[in-house]
Amino acid sequence: MSRIGNKPVVLPSGVSVNIQGSVVEVKGPKGTLKRSFEPNIKIEQKENEIVLTRPNDSIRMKTFHGTSRALLHNMVVGVSEGFEKKLEINGIGYRAAMRGTNLVLNMGYSHEVVIKPYEGVSIQVPDTTHIIVSGIDKERVGQMASEIRAVRKPEPYLGKGIKYADEVILRKEGKRASAKK
Repeated sequence: MSRIGNKPVVLPSGVSVNIQGSVVEVKGPKGTLKRSFEPNIKIEQKENEIVLTRPNDSIRMKTFHGTSRALLHNMVVGVSEGFEKKLEINGIGYRAAMRGTNLVLNMGYSHEVVIKPYEGVSIQVPDTTHIIVSGIDKERVGQMASEIRAVRKPEPYLGKGIKYADEVILRKEGKRASAKK
């Protein structure tokens, strides 16, 4: 049995759900999200909870059951609280700035890298070495943060590059340090 799929999604105050067959629209104080789900998964609203049930115990239905519940939960959390990813820049001369709504990165290349945010995603630069990506859609926020990080991934010797704020970079020992033994 899917443990995640059997948990009901609790709706916080201020969030309303409109279920039309396999299409679910969630409205909240931060915005509106709409998504289509597997047609065989039955989605019902009972008071302030949403319950998902599957027609049978096939492996395909079990996977859709858990995934659908997780996606629906992320929609509810997104419209009520929102999602946020924090990135840090390490390295001499590496910096970030905003030009209008676009993010401009100087990462040691011969040119500056300009990144346009997705619709519904906002990027903030509190200082030149920190970037905050926020929005109501968890998938888009994560994808945008991943694309920013891909401009210059952190390297293992000095840790230079763009990393997530909670990411730990495993450092390697350089050749000179190991030769001194």
